[in-house]
Formats: sequence, C-alpha cells, structure tokens
Amino acid sequence: MGLQTVEHTLVERVVTLDGISWERFNKIESDFNDVSSLRLTYMEGLLEIMAPISDEHESVKTTVGYLLEVYMREKGIRFYGRGGFTLKKEGHSSGEPDESYCIGTNKKVPDIVIEVIITSGSINKLELYKPQNIPEVLFWKRNQLQIFHLKKGQYQEVSRSEFLPDLDLELLLHYINYPDQYDAVLAFQAAIRGDATD
Repeated sequence: MGLQTVEHTLVERVVTLDGISWERFNKIESDFNDVSSLRLTYMEGLLEIMAPISDEHESVKTTVGYLLEVYMREKGIRFYGRGGFTLKKEGHSSGEPDESYCIGTNKKVPDIVIEVIITSGSINKLELYKPQNIPEVLFWKRNQLQIFHLKKGQYQEVSRSEFLPDLDLELLLHYINYPDQYDAVLAFQAAIRGDATD
C-alpha cells in the first residue's frame, strides 16, 4: 500500500492510500462517519482523505452556489439544489461534490456538480463522475473556472454550460472574487439585470 501526503499553506492536507479494497474503504468510511471535517474520495483502489476542509474552500464553494442560484432565479431556470451528497458506484468509486443541482426537475443524479479544488489530489474527479453519468462538471481551481460536459461517454471541456447557456464564466469569476460574499450576490444580480455599476 503506497502512502503520499500533499500539504499546502492553505491548511488542507490530502493523504492518498493505494491498494484499498472496496470492502476496506467501506469500513474506513463507516469509522469516519461522524467526522465532518474529513472528506473521503475513492476510485478503483485509490483512497484520498482530505482534512481539514479549509475556510477558503468553504467560502468559494458557498459563493459559487449562491451566485449560480441567483443566476438561475433571475433567468427563470427551475433548479433543485442537491448539495454535497455522496455519489457511489458500488465496488468502483465514491465521492462527494461540493455542490450539485438538478435542472428542470428533481432527479436522482444531478445535472451539474461543482468542484472547488484548493489542494489537488491524485484522483481525477472527472473519472469519478463518469460512472454516474453526471452531464456537467464545473471546476473552480486556482482562480479559474472550467466546464466539462459528458459527450459519448467522455468529458470534454466546453466554453459554455449546456444547462446555463447564457452564463458568462468571466463575469461569474469576477463576482466569486468579490471581497464580500453578500455584496457579490447583489452585484451579480444587478449585472444579470443589466443594472451593474462596477
């Protein structure tokens, strides 16, 4: 079993364990059920344990969620927030997005998942979501946004969301970087309405 630790100044630490069976992963997961500051991600024998989740991570993921929700409300897009629940493919993979949304109707599998990457690990999150047939993945990493859409069984980077086609990623990123979260939401709402002053 290999062990690798990646540590950053942002307080988050990712520990990667290789050669973990699905059964052992389930045991480890149940042992840590009550520890909310840990995030476990598993794929094909590779287990990542992230601890603790940094303040920056939580702030960015919440801001992204608030901004997307105000955008969808302003555009009249019906959505259902699914949060960061565990998506499992029995015997293969298990992971939890930072946020997720169903568009149009509430479904078992969300249409869009959001991943905020502060500390990179070894598991390719796109490969994690592929078995679940998640149509779209939005990444925030190092102050950049990327969207990947599942087409013919493979994720391809796209310039626009297929569910939110009018969403301007540069504008969204501008408001994610706003110094105040509350002001960011109000200013983004004004920008969507065409009333922006900044």
